[in-house]
Amino acid sequence: MARSSRSLRASTAGLEKANNAFKLKGWTQDYLAGTVGCSRQTINNFFAKRPVDKGIFQSICTELGLEWGEIAELETGEEKPIVPTTIDALVNQVREKVSADIQKRCGWMRVLDMTQPIGINDIYTDVNILEKITGRKRLEIAQLLENFNPEGFERFGLNQAIGKRVPGLEAVEQHSKLMILGKPGAGKTTFLKRIAIQCNLGNFLANYVPIFITLKDFAEEEGKLSLLQYINNQFVNNNNISEQKIIKTLLLQGRAIVLLDGLDEVKQADNDRVLKEIRDFSIQYDANHFVITCRIASKEYTFEQFTEVEVADFDDKQIAEFATKWFQTKDPKKAENFIHKLQGNQRIKELATNPLLLTLLCLLFGESTDFPLNRAELYEEGVEVLLKKWDGTRSIERDVVYHKLSLKRKEDLLSKIALETFVDGNYFFKERLVKQYISDYIQNLPDAQTDPEALLLNSKAVLKSIEAQHGLLVERARGIYSFSHLTFHEFFTARNIDSQQTFQQLVSHITDKRWREVFLLTVGMLKNSDELLLLMKQQIDRHLADDEELQQFLTWINEKSCSVETRYKPAAVRAFYFSLSLSRSLSLSRSLDLDLSRSLSRSLDLDLDLDLDLSRSLDLDLSRSLDLNFSRSLDLELKRSLQQVKDQLPNSSEGKKAFKQWWQTNGQTWTEHLRTVIIQRRNIGHDWQFSDIQKELLKQYYDANKLLVECLNSECYVSRSVRQEIEDTLLLPVS
Repeated sequence: MARSSRSLRASTAGLEKANNAFKLKGWTQDYLAGTVGCSRQTINNFFAKRPVDKGIFQSICTELGLEWGEIAELETGEEKPIVPTTIDALVNQVREKVSADIQKRCGWMRVLDMTQPIGINDIYTDVNILEKITGRKRLEIAQLLENFNPEGFERFGLNQAIGKRVPGLEAVEQHSKLMILGKPGAGKTTFLKRIAIQCNLGNFLANYVPIFITLKDFAEEEGKLSLLQYINNQFVNNNNISEQKIIKTLLLQGRAIVLLDGLDEVKQADNDRVLKEIRDFSIQYDANHFVITCRIASKEYTFEQFTEVEVADFDDKQIAEFATKWFQTKDPKKAENFIHKLQGNQRIKELATNPLLLTLLCLLFGESTDFPLNRAELYEEGVEVLLKKWDGTRSIERDVVYHKLSLKRKEDLLSKIALETFVDGNYFFKERLVKQYISDYIQNLPDAQTDPEALLLNSKAVLKSIEAQHGLLVERARGIYSFSHLTFHEFFTARNIDSQQTFQQLVSHITDKRWREVFLLTVGMLKNSDELLLLMKQQIDRHLADDEELQQFLTWINEKSCSVETRYKPAAVRAFYFSLSLSRSLSLSRSLDLDLSRSLSRSLDLDLDLDLDLSRSLDLDLSRSLDLNFSRSLDLELKRSLQQVKDQLPNSSEGKKAFKQWWQTNGQTWTEHLRTVIIQRRNIGHDWQFSDIQKELLKQYYDANKLLVECLNSECYVSRSVRQEIEDTLLLPVS
C-alpha cells in the first residue's frame, strides 16, 4: 500500500540513529511529544517505524538533533521537482519545506508554572471573535448597567451582550487583512499559532504558505532588517530555502498568510519603524492574507486596510472544553470535578473567562484537586500573573510610562481606585474620574510633576498602560472604565482595608449584600482579624439594640435554647429557633435557613427534636395531616394535652368531605388551641406579629450574623479567645 505524500517513516538504519539520540537526551516519550506538539501515540508510531505526518516527522528529527533526510525511508523512485512548473506546485514544495519549522515554533505552548510544554492541538479551544470593539461603542453607564447584576452571573459578561460572536477561523477567512485585539491572556498568540498549524496541515487556507513572525524578535534583530529581508533569512535559516525569488514569487502571487504576533510587545524605540514596515509590506504584497495581534489600548496607530476585531471572553462551553482537554491525559475525572467546583463558585468562574487565568486555575486545581480555601490568595496570584508573571515568563520588557510607579505602587493605586468607586457603588466610571484618582495619587510620589497639565497627561498614560499591559482596568465603552472582573474590584477594595478607620468604614456596610465578598476577602488578608471581627459583632448587635420588642424576641430565643438538652453548641440551637420562628413571619421557605445553624454546628440535624415536628405541622396549618409522633420522649402532661387536642378532630372514617366541612368551621379555633398548648408546654409557636420594618431588621440581622459566621469559618487568622467570645454571644440580646 502506497504511503501518503504527507507522511514519512524511519528506515531501519535511521531508527537506530533516532533511538541512540533519544537515549542520549534522557527524555520520556511524553516530554518529546510535548516539545514537538503532538500526541504520545504519534511518537510511539515514529519509533515503531509506522508512517508519521511529514511535518511532525521532521520536527521529531530536529528535536533529536538529526537530519530528517538521513532518518526517513524514501520510497523507490521518489523524486521531488527542483523547479516547480506552476504556482500550486511551488506552494506545495515550500509548505513541505516549512512544515517542520512551523510545527516546532507553533505546535506547542508552555506558560506560567507548567513543568513541560503541551501540544497546541491537544489543548486548543476554538476562540470567538467580536466584530465590534467593546471599548469603542458609544454607550452610557446606564446602558451598561442594564446587562449587569453584581449579585448574579454573568456579572461582567458584557462583551457577549454587546456584539455578535463569530468563530475565529471564520473571521480570518472572511477578512484578508485582520487586526485581532484582546486583553492580556485572551489567547491571541495561541490563536495565531493555531492558524499556522492548521494551514500547515492543509486544514485551513490549504493553498497558502504560513509565515509566522514574532514582531518583538523582528524589531530586535540586528541590522534593522526590512520585513522581506527578515522573512528571507527565516526561510534560509529554518527551512533551507535559499532562493529569495521563491519567497517573492509566493508573495507576489498572493499565496502566503502572514501572521504577525504581538504588536504591543514592540518597544517604543522600534515602534515607528515596525509600523512603517508592516504598512509598506502589506500594501506592496496586498494580495496575501495578513493577521496581526495586539493588546487592546496598546497602539493608537490604525492600518487603513485592516479590519479590527476583538477576542471574546470564554463562555461556559469553552471553559468546559479547555478543562476537559487539559486534564484528559492526566486524570479525566478531575476535569469533571473541576467543572463542577467551578459551577459552584461563581466568583472564581468569573476569572475562568480569561484563558490565561483559566490555565492558572487548572494548574492550581491539578496540584490539590480543589481551589485554595483562601480566595484572597487565589485572587492575589491572579493579579500577580497579570502584573508581572505573564510578561516575565516570556522575557518581555514593557516600556515604563511613568518611572516612579513601581508594581507595588500600581497595586496601591488600583486599591485606591477600587475602594473609592466601590463605596459609591460605581462599578463603571468615567475616564475623567479615574484619571483624577490617578492624578491625586501620583502627585504625592517623589519628584512628581505638580503642573495640572503634566499631571493630566501622566494620568492618562498610566491609565492606558494599566489597561494595555495588565488588563486590570478595561474600557467598557468609549470613555467608560471598569475593573476587568468584579472579582478584582472586590479584591482591590479589600486590599485597601487595613486600619481602624477603614475597618469602621467597612462594618458600616454589614447589612449591604454587595459588600459580602469584601468582608470575606478582608478577613482572609489580615494578619490578625480579631479587631475587625469584634467590630462586626458590635455593629450587628447595635442593629436591633433600639427595638425593645426585638430584644424580647432574642431573650425568648435564648430562654428556649437553654431549656433544650442537646449535644449541639448553644449558638447553633439559638440559630435554629431564630430561623424557625421567622420562617412564617418572613414567608420564607420551610428549609429556612438552617444555613447559620449548620455553619455553627457543622453537621446540625435537629430533625430529632420534637419542636421541629410540631413546627412543620403548624406550618401546614394541620389542614391535611397531623403526626404528633408520640414515640418521642415527651413529658406526661404534654402527651395528655396533645391527645386531648387530637381527640377533637373528626373521625377519619367520615371521609374527606366531612373533614373539610369541619375544618372550615372549626379549623382556626382548633389551631389556636393547639398553639396555646405548645406555647404553654414547650414555649414555641408564638405569633410575634412583627411589623414590616421589624421583619426587615430581623432579616438583615440574620444575614449579618450568617456573614460573621462565614468569616469565622473562613481561612482567616483569629485568636481562640475572640472566636469563643463571638460564638458565646451570637444571637443574644444586648445586655
